[in-house]
Amino acid sequence: MDKEKLKQCLMDTGCHEDASENILKQYESGNMENMVRLLKKERCRIMDEYHECGRKIDCMDFMLRKIESEMNKNNGGIK
Repeated sequence: MDKEKLKQCLMDTGCHEDASENILKQYESGNMENMVRLLKKERCRIMDEYHECGRKIDCMDFMLRKIESEMNKNNGGIK
């Protein structure tokens, strides 16, 4: 992968700017092991964000089900 493609991929994935810079520095210096380590670290951060978004969606779904259930019990009204 060339540097420009790597840079674009980092941007596309939402990689933090400081992490992207460090990853690109490792790429330029040929330190692929350290680059992979940094990529995996950033991947973990992005996965944490993904799971947090999932928890928020679960909470929103719970609220919707609860409110809709109450509306049905009260013939369309809310107590």
